[in-house]
Amino acid sequence: MPAPLAITLGDPAGIGPEAILGAWARLRAEGRAPQAFVVGGPALLRACVERLGIDCPIVPIAEPAEAVFASAAGLPVLAGLDGLPTPGCPSQAGARLALASLQWGVRFALSGLAAGLVTAPIAKSALADIGWNYPGQTEFLADACGRPYRDAVMMLAGPSLRTVPLTVHVALAEVPGLISAELITHKARIVAEGLRRDFNIVAPRLAIAALNPHAGENGQFGDEDARIIAPAVAALQAEGIAAVGPVPGDALFTPRARHGYDAALCMYHDQALIPIKALDFDEGVNVTLGLPIIRTSPDHGTAFDIAGKGLADPGAMAAAIRLAAGMAQARGIS
Repeated sequence: MPAPLAITLGDPAGIGPEAILGAWARLRAEGRAPQAFVVGGPALLRACVERLGIDCPIVPIAEPAEAVFASAAGLPVLAGLDGLPTPGCPSQAGARLALASLQWGVRFALSGLAAGLVTAPIAKSALADIGWNYPGQTEFLADACGRPYRDAVMMLAGPSLRTVPLTVHVALAEVPGLISAELITHKARIVAEGLRRDFNIVAPRLAIAALNPHAGENGQFGDEDARIIAPAVAALQAEGIAAVGPVPGDALFTPRARHGYDAALCMYHDQALIPIKALDFDEGVNVTLGLPIIRTSPDHGTAFDIAGKGLADPGAMAAAIRLAAGMAQARGIS
């Protein structure tokens, strides 16, 4: 019997719970709901169903394996881990629930009891209040999997674009000092392998973004593109990886350019996230490459301001669930 996907609750004060319910209801209505279960919160989710009128029956289960059979009746939810719904009002109790759901979810994925992990949004500040010391869920998962942070590569994937920020949560002023040929080649190899393993792309094509306007304009606007990025691209090409660059950022995301690569590696956070959110906001998925487990997440935050109001679009969560199921199938574990 194939293992189900594990879906974590995220912060219960955010839109995670209603996004999970809405996504599951949508996928089930479309006949596309994969085998999955939510890691905790049966009473919390049932209260959310009643408050928002979402057509998603909650089926408590005692262990992940029960999800395969329970899904015929509704959304399987692991019992024994629960809390109160507090939409828009983050708390330490909610942060503890979010963390416990994440911790159990990664254990299930590492043990093979879950085929992969879909994580709902967390509030880093709320988690910091209870001792959380990670920049985000990606770094936590790398640590839990026994991998260095640099091996956990964030890729944003949507219907029309895939992007990878080579530097993530750092000040823009720090980016030039963090970019190196070794960083580019290391992460590019992980991306290429991830595209082969999880997306069935036999010969991945990578576009490497420039750092400076016009790729430095022969040194007029900085020398990092010629000194660091171009040699890294040449090294990747010598290894047999189909890489091009440095490509100026203002040309990299045009419709014609996007047809020429399978993923774009960007030098900093906003260079990667602005285009994916502009093109695929409601279907953008955060995928973690380089780990032994599958992990996806909707590419949006907790949105406390609209939580509990029935305004959250479940499209990104549905896309994250679908993509995790597709990755599991590509790996032959579903």
